[in-house]
Amino acid sequence: MTMPLPTLEPSALPARRALATRNAGWAKALARRLARASIRPNAVSVASVVFAVCAGCAYCLAADVDDRARMMLLLLAAASIQLRLLCNLLDGMLAVEEGLKSKTGDIYNDLPDRIADIVILVGAGCSVRNLPLGMLLGWAAAVMAIFTAYVRLLGGSLGATQPFIGPMAKQHRMFALTIATLLSAVEAVLGLPLRAMRIGLAIIAAGSFVTAWRRTRRIVSEVNAQ
Repeated sequence: MTMPLPTLEPSALPARRALATRNAGWAKALARRLARASIRPNAVSVASVVFAVCAGCAYCLAADVDDRARMMLLLLAAASIQLRLLCNLLDGMLAVEEGLKSKTGDIYNDLPDRIADIVILVGAGCSVRNLPLGMLLGWAAAVMAIFTAYVRLLGGSLGATQPFIGPMAKQHRMFALTIATLLSAVEAVLGLPLRAMRIGLAIIAAGSFVTAWRRTRRIVSEVNAQ
């Protein structure tokens, strides 16, 4: 008689990134206000994509304008990235802390993030498309960002805890890109090529590769221990 193969159930642990910002008074107050205004988590998740598109468009336009306009567009992109992250913070707080989680919440929580990563990182590559390897680095960073998320979700599907470790998880990627964008704005003021943007994208791509490798090792170790 053939014994049925054991099946691994998805991890019962909450697939949620640990963020100290959730405990900040201003974040809790803002989440409460949004909840009282009947703003739902899914709507906030969609808004994060809107801000990502703003950042991506600003990056794309920055390549072929004068230095002052380039600086302004880069500052707009940096601000849009932070607003995207704010949406990512608030949608989770609305769903969990304010008790507004829906059946489709996990879809809206993850899919918009993947769209936002692609739009922002490829857009950043567009900002340096006139420099050698600029566009390639943007695509490389975007592909590796998606791959790190895929590995995390794969772990969850195998019954392991979804690993949110870095060194280039979402918050780390966006922090590195924001710094690169602000430094590029300074370069624009000085009339210099946006070398900081290329360096930032290279760091994100390489760091994301290391992140995917570390996550894979952790998942393999956990699955083997089951």
